[in-house]
Amino acid sequence: MSYKETKLYSILNNKCPHCHEGNFWETSNPYNLKRFAKMNNSCPVCNEDFKREPGYYFGATYVSYGLTVAFGIAMYVVLSGIFKMETLPFLITFSIALIILMPVFYRSARLIWINMFVPYRKA
Repeated sequence: MSYKETKLYSILNNKCPHCHEGNFWETSNPYNLKRFAKMNNSCPVCNEDFKREPGYYFGATYVSYGLTVAFGIAMYVVLSGIFKMETLPFLITFSIALIILMPVFYRSARLIWINMFVPYRKA
């Protein structure tokens, strides 16, 4: 199994969970704030439907929550444990980091969610 055949490849490279060829998002830049949340309706390569039934991506909020908690714990260990940062400066730094990373977490959560349910099939 090559790296391209893994779910991690699809998630990290903005690729279709079915064929790992077509792009999932309209733009690869999560900081293009006018278009960061625009998904392709379907894969331009294999025609896999990305716009599932209404409410399908509601589960991605749980994934986003998990990403946020994991990021918060890692940041707490680094800033409070290693650098001995106090609580208030940590919370301010953490809040700013979350605002900056929101588009990345949003997109990652949706890609992780759809990859949990769509199997990869080599073309």
